[in-house]
Amino acid sequence: MYLSTVQQVTSPESSAATRPKAGRHILFGAVLTIAACLRIVTMLGYRPGSIYYDDSYSYLDIALHPRPAQGFRNTGYPLLLWLLRPFHSILVVLTVQHILGLAIGVMIYALLRRRSVPAWGAVLATVPVLFDAQMLQLENAVLSDTWFIFLVVSAVVTLMWRSGRPSARAAGGACLLLALAALTRSVGTPLLLLLVLGYLAVARVGRRRFAVAAIAGLLPLALYAAWFRAENGTFALSQVDGVSLWARTMTFADCDKIKPPAAEAPLCPNGTHVDAASEYVWAPGASLNRMPGGAIRNNDLARSFALHAIAAQPLAYLGDVAGDVSLAFHWTPARHPLRVTPAYGFKKGSWSPSGLPPWTRQTLVAYDPSATGPYHSVEPYAGFLRGYQYPAYLHGPFLAAILLAGALGLRRSTLLPWGTAVGLLVLPVAVLDFDHRYVLPVVPVACLAAALALTRTRRRGPAT
Repeated sequence: MYLSTVQQVTSPESSAATRPKAGRHILFGAVLTIAACLRIVTMLGYRPGSIYYDDSYSYLDIALHPRPAQGFRNTGYPLLLWLLRPFHSILVVLTVQHILGLAIGVMIYALLRRRSVPAWGAVLATVPVLFDAQMLQLENAVLSDTWFIFLVVSAVVTLMWRSGRPSARAAGGACLLLALAALTRSVGTPLLLLLVLGYLAVARVGRRRFAVAAIAGLLPLALYAAWFRAENGTFALSQVDGVSLWARTMTFADCDKIKPPAAEAPLCPNGTHVDAASEYVWAPGASLNRMPGGAIRNNDLARSFALHAIAAQPLAYLGDVAGDVSLAFHWTPARHPLRVTPAYGFKKGSWSPSGLPPWTRQTLVAYDPSATGPYHSVEPYAGFLRGYQYPAYLHGPFLAAILLAGALGLRRSTLLPWGTAVGLLVLPVAVLDFDHRYVLPVVPVACLAAALALTRTRRRGPAT
């Protein structure tokens, strides 16, 4: 018996049967290796990475002095920076973010192969994530984008890992991940409340599983809101949600139609014109910024005005939102607002932190004592990336085609990733404005939905 078993294991037929299994992931392994090399080139080409004023310094400051964030900087990303703080290195932060970028591609590939998508289709779905130059830029910057994308994709993959209804553990884990995403970027909150919990309710996962998911998702937000109240006197996740929505309405608000209450009348358009809704947040002459106490202290009043404006002019609101969403589908990246250079961010030169307010330099050095010199491009790596970024960009019509493919093949298995993609595309515009950075989280889940929609499942069970 022993000899016959050895003969079976060592026979040519047995070896031939095992080779295809071992080789099924060779293509993705090669793609992942190239993507990792691109990230190494990015770190060599721009040292030690990109620090964006004022976003990056605010994130670092919150990481150094943990507290509920005020303004437009949320606390979720500083939590990651705080965990990495013992290394006292921006380079370590960027390395972790590049690893997260690779992990996003791995998760997409693994789920698609588990759903019996052919290897070539699964690999193709990861290409926009692993090779887009904008992804490389954001991974190499002290910004919240990569962390947010990783959390959202992790949540979607966790919910979809099992065919059929997710387990209580998967539902709870996914909602916990989305709670962290909500604390990283405000758009994560409606994703959790409307999309995922709504999806679980429609999928009829059962009371126990739904309760576990709801508690796992909502409890962290409630605890954070309580912390926020202890520090700022308001039980909330943010003090700028009303400010954002008010700015959104400034592109169409007509107070002759709105007829706002007397207390809200000072928030009507006052003749100040800027070229994008988000610019009203910063415009000194905008009506909200001229209110006594400033924008944050009038957040509740701004929210009330915005809701009245939307209720009075729903078609105008929807038209402006649709117009700004359409900017994502331009072939050439739209300048919105005009002061922003979209998409192509690899440049030549150096950028010194000198000349900024004293607190920014102090914050940077406190987090990373070695970060004292200018941030600079290094040749020949930076030259390669400057050339690479122009073809390695997901043009708007291709994104539209990916979303359309997911929509045409919409079924239960694609509903969650496709709905998440649409939510990530529309919600930021609906509550404030369009930004090319805000489009990038759409890409991985849209590719996931399209690959599932375009591929017929050949057999049940995972592809190993």
